[in-house]
Amino acid sequence: MSVHTAQSDTSPGDTLSDTAIDDDVADETLEPKADTAEATSDTDVVGGQRRHRGSRQQMSSRRLMLVVGSLMIAALTGLTAWLGWNVHQQRLIADQRAEFLQAARQGALNLTTIDWQHAEPDVQRIVNSATGTFYDEFSKRSQPFIDVVKQSQTKSEGTIIAAGLESESDSDAQVLVAMNVKILDAAAADQPLRSWRMRISVHKVDDQVKVSNVEFVP
Repeated sequence: MSVHTAQSDTSPGDTLSDTAIDDDVADETLEPKADTAEATSDTDVVGGQRRHRGSRQQMSSRRLMLVVGSLMIAALTGLTAWLGWNVHQQRLIADQRAEFLQAARQGALNLTTIDWQHAEPDVQRIVNSATGTFYDEFSKRSQPFIDVVKQSQTKSEGTIIAAGLESESDSDAQVLVAMNVKILDAAAADQPLRSWRMRISVHKVDDQVKVSNVEFVP
């Protein structure tokens, strides 16, 4: 019987060659992993830079919002203060105008409302509400005026129809006053109403407003 021994087709040289090829393949297989690690490291660096940049942008936005908010608060505070001051000034002007008008109206009533039976206090009321040139002139003529009123037994009563501010300054004003005056005396018990128009100048003395001049307007 003949026995044939099977011989391997792979020779020693072929085995070494295959081993070398396997080593090369292994090396090639490991190389992409290193590349991947490097790529991951680069990605982490870029991501960190982006996060840092985003954080800086957020801080800048917050600072800008704080600055804008502070400016808006300052502007609103200034506007509120100005509005409050303006309202206060307007109120002072309105109060002063009312004071000027009231002084002129009262001065007109004092001049046109006189009773011969109370001539002294009526005339003294005119003097007390006067100042300046009008005070000087009327004070000199007050006693002769009282004598005439008593002799004629005259009684007059004035009624204001309208009054308006013609001009004004910090301490002076001119007021136009329209009024009807009813006069009674011993000779004519009932006389028709008389319509008078007066321009009354007023002047502020300390905390009081007084009549400084009186003109009759046609």
